[in-house]
Amino acid sequence: MLNGLFVFAVITSILLAGYTGRMEVLTQAIIDSARDAVTLAIGLVGVMAFFLGLMRVAEDGGLARRIARAIGPLLQRLFPEVPVDHPAMSAMILNISSNMLGLGNAATPFGIRAMEELNSLNGNKGTASNAMVLFLAINTAGLAILPSGVVGLRASLGSQDAAGIFFPTWVASGSATVVGILAAILLSRLPRYRATEPPVVAVATTTASETLTPDSADGHSRRRWAVWLFWLVFVALLVRFLAASGVSDETTSLVRSVSSFWMLPALVAALTLYGWQRGVPVYESLVAGAKQGFDVALRIIPFLVAILVAVGMLRASGGIELMVTVVGPVTSLIGMPAEALPMAVLRPLTGSGAFGVMAEAMTAHGPDSLIGYMVSTFQGSTETTFYTLAVYFGAVGIVRTRHALPACLLADLAGVLAAVAIVNAMFG
Repeated sequence: MLNGLFVFAVITSILLAGYTGRMEVLTQAIIDSARDAVTLAIGLVGVMAFFLGLMRVAEDGGLARRIARAIGPLLQRLFPEVPVDHPAMSAMILNISSNMLGLGNAATPFGIRAMEELNSLNGNKGTASNAMVLFLAINTAGLAILPSGVVGLRASLGSQDAAGIFFPTWVASGSATVVGILAAILLSRLPRYRATEPPVVAVATTTASETLTPDSADGHSRRRWAVWLFWLVFVALLVRFLAASGVSDETTSLVRSVSSFWMLPALVAALTLYGWQRGVPVYESLVAGAKQGFDVALRIIPFLVAILVAVGMLRASGGIELMVTVVGPVTSLIGMPAEALPMAVLRPLTGSGAFGVMAEAMTAHGPDSLIGYMVSTFQGSTETTFYTLAVYFGAVGIVRTRHALPACLLADLAGVLAAVAIVNAMFG
């Protein structure tokens, strides 16, 4: 399906650019988009290397196995073909949890690791398995608890209710997640996709030993006390920060600071200290895991180039503007203002473009207007579907995506419709 969409986007963009006299702009967009794709992939190298390294520390210390055992049975109902103690389970859990908490920098490396582990169960490399499609549908649904980035932008634009999008975001992203899961499962049962379902490969899972390293039980006990001491000091510093920041008018900014600036360091500390406490050579283990980051970045470059060039051509030729013009009269009937429609259209296509449109809409109409609440909820409760598909599938060389795109787009549509409904109900 991506093949057909790519060809359609390219040919349509060229014809539109010729008709509207934008051929020069289109030519520049092709060059800029291709360059930006490579720049984006290179920019991911450091983040992926570091967090893939932390994932290796967690695995060597046995944490990944414990997480999978504790929470895996819940996910196993959704992913019956994945063994409960398989590394894919813990990677998916860490990815979904990071997304829910707004830790996007950590979520992407964990998600790539999950796709790599799911691919180890895939009997037909290059073709997306049902588990891969379902995992991607959950990702693109963008289930979020703390949309801290959007709250921060609203606060910077002078919103008096910057955190007011929390509940609408929960409703919209929850609706998108439910629809995405149902779409992925139901579409996989259609004859067309059932015939292309890859067989599941039985693999032996290799997990870290639960035994202590030879530094003795006394050394392990001392490390455990040191870890507890760190967390006591960390919590004390957090309480001190909260007390110094105060509440009342600064509550929104306080929530944003804690969610954006304290959670990620806490996650890094948790994974590092767990490995250290378990006697894992943290530095060596992290470096060994980080080596994958550069290789993954190289693998996803061709996929990112294809997707970003197609989207860039569509924007430069006026194709997205035309789409908004055609669809606008329909969306106005369901309570979506025309000013919010570009955001809904761009969100699955380009993250930076959608963020810019959101900021522009809130600047023009106010962050606490109906349009401001709506575009904020769109941004906080949906994902950049085509980018996610390119990165995750590109990391494992998937070229036959089966029902992934329709399942993800249905999740996006459900998220947008739910956002329109809840924002109109609360702020209309």
